[in-house]
Amino acid sequence: MDVRRAVLVAVCLLFLPAGLLFAADRPILVCYGDSITAGLGLPDGQAYPEDLQKLLEARGYAYKVINLGTSGATTKDAVAGLPSVLRLHPAIVIVEFGGNDGLRGLPVNQTQNNLDQVLTSLEKAHVKILLAGITLPPDYGPDYIRSFDRIFRDLAAKHHVALVPMLYKDLIRVPGTIQGDGIHPTAKGSTIIAGTLFPVLKPLLRKGP
Repeated sequence: MDVRRAVLVAVCLLFLPAGLLFAADRPILVCYGDSITAGLGLPDGQAYPEDLQKLLEARGYAYKVINLGTSGATTKDAVAGLPSVLRLHPAIVIVEFGGNDGLRGLPVNQTQNNLDQVLTSLEKAHVKILLAGITLPPDYGPDYIRSFDRIFRDLAAKHHVALVPMLYKDLIRVPGTIQGDGIHPTAKGSTIIAGTLFPVLKPLLRKGP
């Protein structure tokens, strides 16, 4: 490499986002979801993807976790945002969508079809997937909730992907884990969510080169 080329490369590296430089030699794990993933109502760095990063590092897994959560996002938004996910060439994607569809009472088949598209696109890109499910408050009625909950199990079976059927299963009865809105996790709740995901995520991980 001549001097001019070396200088050009150095200048280009200066303008690359620090996170991408950091991830260059490590496989990428994308947390792709809605406000639960984004950390709505929490200070920066306290959403579950950041807790998952710490957990992975503590156990010797050299992944770069990237938070692609968007507050208010529906499964339709998940389909639209797929190009941004795929451009990162992730090794693993945690897919966490559906809650906003359910809270809006959208047709269950619409939610399922959108998530099906997301999983199919990731599979075609040879990405490992963990599907994270969520349920709805009881006032949505047992029939709708039952159909909604079944979305995640049916899709996981169809695509043969890892599944956490209920992301909140380990924090529901733990004080101080849900914010005042009754929906979003606190920092304590986010830490528990990372711990809930890890055992299911572990078989998808690898250590070393």
